[in-house]
Amino acid sequence: MTVQADRRTRLVAALAEAGLDALVVSHLINVRYLTGYVGSNAAAVIGARGARVLTDSRYAVSAREQVDGEIPVVVGPGDLTANVARAVAEIAPAGSVGLEAAHLSMSRGQQLTQAITTADGQVQVSPEVGYVEQLRVVKDATEIAAITIAAEMTDRALARVLERGLIGRTEREVAFDLQTELFHEGAEGPSFEIIVAAGPNGAKPHAVPGTRAIGAGELVVIDLGAIADGYSSDMTRTVITGDLPPELARAYSVCAEAQAAALAAVRPGVSGRTVDAVARDLITAAGLGEAFGHGLGHGVGMEIHEAPRLAREGTDELRPGMIVTIEPGIYLEGRGGVRIEDLAVVTDDGARVLSQSPKASISSTD
Repeated sequence: MTVQADRRTRLVAALAEAGLDALVVSHLINVRYLTGYVGSNAAAVIGARGARVLTDSRYAVSAREQVDGEIPVVVGPGDLTANVARAVAEIAPAGSVGLEAAHLSMSRGQQLTQAITTADGQVQVSPEVGYVEQLRVVKDATEIAAITIAAEMTDRALARVLERGLIGRTEREVAFDLQTELFHEGAEGPSFEIIVAAGPNGAKPHAVPGTRAIGAGELVVIDLGAIADGYSSDMTRTVITGDLPPELARAYSVCAEAQAAALAAVRPGVSGRTVDAVARDLITAAGLGEAFGHGLGHGVGMEIHEAPRLAREGTDELRPGMIVTIEPGIYLEGRGGVRIEDLAVVTDDGARVLSQSPKASISSTD
């Protein structure tokens, strides 16, 4: 049995428990997870009586190469609606079928519902959320290996850029350099738009790299990740470019202490809220609580943001095989910011950190 076939078996079991005979999978990430298909136009119908992958002629050859042989690939017009309806009628006649509501517009959901019920007047269609995403929360060995490779690519790309120095270069130049190095590593691409935020721009958690030249005595927030075999990595380092004002040096020290403590708190059975509190309480006790506004971290996998959430609202319990970020930040408007982020696999008794770039007192000069 292929990895994808095992995932489909587990999905069918979850659907049966919920009283569903099939699921129309429209989110391309979920289609890839369940079938191996990689392309920009596809849907899958998965049920106890079989499965179909639906695409158009542009992807006919690649889809047949990518999808495991247990699933027929149905090639038709670019609008997949009619073929989805026919597949549902074959796999779940007079059954109960779910649509991935979180990934469909209202109009598209209505269009699919009408087509499916017209093809088989006895099929019941309902909006559903999270069935495939819940399978994706815990990673298998193949997924962990891919994310580990992506993290290693990220480490090496950052190291080479820092060797060339930061001072005098613009944020945009450094971001482009990082992206180029990721491609040199063999990455499919960056897992998100790379952030390089120097000086006052570092107080913007999702700053866009600009034309500002990086100076001496600044904090430079660098957030980047790579994609390897469809899986993402995520890491942030804050680079120190020389002697810092006391306020910024203290912010860095507090953030580093909070990040280390939160990493040490990661283990199975602990909620995301609890791990978030470990870092947040330390930062608050230092009088900087208002400067840490976002959550501590999130899951990472085929998408850069997945469950579980490690935040004040994070109720998910950590389980072995989850891959999460630990990324406290302190942002001082008009002065600078610091964020330190590691990617870690939850193990049976703690966490294994995938991000290996140095953290302590990083410096980079021209």
